[in-house]
Amino acid sequence: MAASAVLVTRPAGQGDSLCQAIAGRGRPVHQLPLLELQPLPALSAQERARVLALDEFQHIIFISANAVRFGMAVIEDHWPQLPVGLHWYAVGDGTARALAGHGVSAEVPGLEMSSEGLLQLPGLSRVEGHRVLLVKGEGGRGLLAGELARRGAQVETLACYRRCAPRYAGGEFVAALQRWQIGIILISSGEGLENMLALLDPAETSKLQSVTLLLPSARVAETAAAAGFRHRIVADNASDEAMLRALEQWQSGSGED
Repeated sequence: MAASAVLVTRPAGQGDSLCQAIAGRGRPVHQLPLLELQPLPALSAQERARVLALDEFQHIIFISANAVRFGMAVIEDHWPQLPVGLHWYAVGDGTARALAGHGVSAEVPGLEMSSEGLLQLPGLSRVEGHRVLLVKGEGGRGLLAGELARRGAQVETLACYRRCAPRYAGGEFVAALQRWQIGIILISSGEGLENMLALLDPAETSKLQSVTLLLPSARVAETAAAAGFRHRIVADNASDEAMLRALEQWQSGSGED
């Protein structure tokens, strides 16, 4: 059986290494972003005060590599030399590598690269009376902040970028999938899945239900199932490594060459 073509939907400029790895395994691969990232125009006065008081926090948590990209630019504007004594955390290995590029060593949760994984870290288990700064994009789930607050922490946020749905003309997304003969769509986040669903009318959704979705978590897979997608692969997390591992395991079980 010929290998199905794969669609990578990471934000522009962030899917190249994944595409190269997939192509290196003999699969045709294409890119079409389902998420756009934009820097916020300016910090609020409250957020600027938090950055200036960074040395008064005990913990600083980066929710994504994008949070490092946008957030460290803001932090280093105010702190050419980073304060000492902070405990730094990254949601996953890619985020930790991005922080390492700024000279920061961060603790990571391991395989479960999510808010749930971060909450299992020993350093965040006893935070009563501690100040915690979450560096993130606008919006988000709120699970991490809510649970840390329940544990007694004073949780504050630094929102440094905005996630937006990309604009495609009506039918453009599905037409591209059909033109490229896409059999597998790699979805990197719940928001990316929601953006894809928003692009589809009911007839288009029905056409795509034979396509296999490769998803970053069981939670996102549940949303895909509710939308009618029957063919789902669930990776351990959204990293390139986990996505490739899940793709290879699926390929071995499906009989594709």
